[in-house]
Amino acid sequence: MPGEIDCLLKKTAENFNNVYLAMIRVATGEFETTMVGGESTRAFVPRALPPIPPIDLDTDLHRRHELALLACGRLDGVAAILPDPSLFLYTYVRREAVLSSQIEGTQSSLYDLLLFELSEAPGVPFDDVEEVSNYVGALQHAIDRLQGGFPLSNRLIREVHEKLMTRARGSEKSPGEFRTSQNWIRGTRPGNAQFVPPPPHHILECMSALERFIHSTDTPVLIKAALAHRQFETIHPFLDGNGRTGRLLISMILYNENVMHQPLLYLSLYLKQHRSEYYRLLDHVRTSGDWEQWLRFFLDGVYETATGAVDTASRLLALFANDEQRLRSGGITTGSVYRVHSNLRARPVATIASVARAINVTYPTVTKAMEILTSMGIVREITGKQRNRVFVYDAYLGILNEGGG
Repeated sequence: MPGEIDCLLKKTAENFNNVYLAMIRVATGEFETTMVGGESTRAFVPRALPPIPPIDLDTDLHRRHELALLACGRLDGVAAILPDPSLFLYTYVRREAVLSSQIEGTQSSLYDLLLFELSEAPGVPFDDVEEVSNYVGALQHAIDRLQGGFPLSNRLIREVHEKLMTRARGSEKSPGEFRTSQNWIRGTRPGNAQFVPPPPHHILECMSALERFIHSTDTPVLIKAALAHRQFETIHPFLDGNGRTGRLLISMILYNENVMHQPLLYLSLYLKQHRSEYYRLLDHVRTSGDWEQWLRFFLDGVYETATGAVDTASRLLALFANDEQRLRSGGITTGSVYRVHSNLRARPVATIASVARAINVTYPTVTKAMEILTSMGIVREITGKQRNRVFVYDAYLGILNEGGG
């Protein structure tokens, strides 16, 4: 009984402390009145990070932070023991690209993207799939630059944004350049918008402060990623593509600070599933100063996402092993069948020609192997044609598509 009372008193004190912090931290920025399109508008200019007073890592928030870090460690460990991490990474990155773009309203699926990359995209909405494909290229550009020792900087963020927007919707809105005009969120004009980010003359100042915070060393990495993402979304430094760039920034921070040795932690599925709460909390911090509530949401997302990725990787490994065992049990000894199956692990949507090029064997050899894999229900031909047939490793895509995308 005394222990329960002590626990209750401790919890009550923590709750009071959180409310108190939020009350004295309400001023997370200042409104500035500006004229846009002939009407007066109140734009919000956020104060530089970190929050003042500092984030209160109470018992509950500390526990969530530790669980999220442990989950990241497990995911990093699983990635390290995969026979070929690049096989998993190739499709998993594309799944993230699809989900992140779907948050912005695109309709393309993972299947659409993989088919598009084969240059065989009948019926695929071209603008949508181009946008998703750009996301893959932008992320790869970021990882390549960071691996090469380039700093995580505003220059890199602009480069990533340029890759993201080139030749896609929004390509006319200054890809790779911070905006020089006012934008707004959810409204037909600034006067009726839900939120108006800082005026353009504040962008360089705000982004320079964010860059300094990203390079600071006194904030735990997961906390830093959460704060930086929310700050970026508040600044909204580009005319378009801020949401996708902001989600890429999370992955860039975690990879840059070695939380993940492979870029495998992506929050888009979690944010898509909790979209209303996500947007509510982004706004809530500005009006209440309650960074802690946003952090709880973010850390829960990291934990859920990392745990889900570990499960996905484990299930894919089990699928591959089970299908190989089915081939052996079926008396299949032809090496080309196993080579084609191995290629489908990396590219689960394929044509005869694409596989033949990838593994350097003849067209008839791949055709025979595909017939065997199809007869055993491992792959499915989806066009019904005699030529230019497309094959899908259904079970693989089914595992990746669970939850959306």
